[in-house]
Amino acid sequence: MDIREIIDRIYRMPESSAVRLAACMSSLSRPRGYCVLEAGRVEPNLFFIGRGIARACISADGKKVTFWIGAEGSALISLKSYVDDEPGYETVELMEDSLLYVLKRSDLERFLAEDIHIANWARRFAESEFLRTEQKLIPMLFLPAARRYETLLRERPELLRRVPLETLASYLGITPVSLSRIRARVKSK
Repeated sequence: MDIREIIDRIYRMPESSAVRLAACMSSLSRPRGYCVLEAGRVEPNLFFIGRGIARACISADGKKVTFWIGAEGSALISLKSYVDDEPGYETVELMEDSLLYVLKRSDLERFLAEDIHIANWARRFAESEFLRTEQKLIPMLFLPAARRYETLLRERPELLRRVPLETLASYLGITPVSLSRIRARVKSK
């Protein structure tokens, strides 16, 4: 996915503003296992996935707990770093060899002051990220594990092919053994 597709998926704006925003972003190729964001480090820039998949996790009791998985078009950002200029709590690791687009905070802040269309794009981006967080959090609190898996199967089936089962189990808030049982039940239906 190229950067213009990503920009337009967030919010369509006049061509001149979209070209200006896209032109200030650089692309990076990084290998599987590369940590784009690291817990305890300030990373003020935004990254968008052009190709690949990533997970955000925290370390707890010596194990990594995955709380977010993103693929092409997704944004990688530490809100704590971006908003407060403080070290983030999450690590974002690439699960595949990936192409990333980087938007420097300084460039975005300059554009926010100069271009209302880019400011509206950034507002829509923030709203979308809040909505995604809410859509992930509420099911984790109220839906049983089997329903969370069925939702994942229906809404993001590509993750089953691209992400290790241990990572998916962590993302769903269950153990790998529980995920195996749920998968067996769903297949037998």
